[in-house]
Amino acid sequence: MDPIRAVVPCRACLSGEDLDWLGGGRSVSLALGLMTTVETGPGPAPEAGAEDGWQREVWAFLRERLPGLGPRPPAVTVRSEAPAASGLSSSTARIVALFRAFADASLSGRSVDDATITQWAYEFEFAVFNGGGMDHLAVVEGGALLLDGREHGLPAVRDRLEFPEEWRVVVVDSGTRKDTGHHIRDVRAQLAAGDPALAAYRATADAASGRVWEALRRRDLAALGAAMTGAHEAMRDHQRMSTPLLEELRTVALRSAGLPLKLSGAGGGGALVGVCPADGVAGTVDRLARVLRVSHPGARVVPTTAAPGARREPVPVAGGQRKGS
Repeated sequence: MDPIRAVVPCRACLSGEDLDWLGGGRSVSLALGLMTTVETGPGPAPEAGAEDGWQREVWAFLRERLPGLGPRPPAVTVRSEAPAASGLSSSTARIVALFRAFADASLSGRSVDDATITQWAYEFEFAVFNGGGMDHLAVVEGGALLLDGREHGLPAVRDRLEFPEEWRVVVVDSGTRKDTGHHIRDVRAQLAAGDPALAAYRATADAASGRVWEALRRRDLAALGAAMTGAHEAMRDHQRMSTPLLEELRTVALRSAGLPLKLSGAGGGGALVGVCPADGVAGTVDRLARVLRVSHPGARVVPTTAAPGARREPVPVAGGQRKGS
């Protein structure tokens, strides 16, 4: 089995959390250059029970769909640049990378297409979390996506844009973990009960997504900051997705660096994201990091870029040859 390296971005939600699976609303995602890498090794498969849970379960899922796979997955190494449980879909990036690496390593030069990998990863995670498909589309397709939510299945990609090269993304990791599973259960209960707060959120967040997309399309950074602020306020005011700590971090960022921040993802913690000019990102990050070291030492400031989607890379081997290309 040739070694394979799969490299997958994480994603920020710029507007419309939950609308990808509630249906009847738009959301905006952006793939970020904080990458998860899964590389299959040249060594033997791990002993039974030595794999981690995701590796074992993804392999079992693939064995039902790809005839001839052995009982255990190949050995892999996993690296991630994204903070865990932060609302940046690091878990989805890992799952997609495992699907891509395992499928490609097992098919002797043949490859499963991106649409199938996306669908399989969505089905795999839906069985665990009962959530939506924004994350899977975002990390596989890359760039900025405008999505139309659906109650069942993957959302529809309504439009796609390349993120402006003259902009950068600043991630502020609060250092507090999310509980997305609990959040999804709560929102599904709201949906079943016809909660008017949820209806108000859906309408407000959908409108914010329209403004976010128009700002991206026009490359209007000030309008994008205002629209992302509106999207955050919809999350906070209608659905209580924010926390006092996250609101403090937003205030600090705006006062110290002039950077509007929006919470990415639901679940009561995680990371905030903002967008600033590329030529000013170093100063923005420095000002914000210096203030946070004093006021919120558990927080971390991470500059990054927009990213293309999931990809497969050749793996160097002894003697200068490359395999897996």
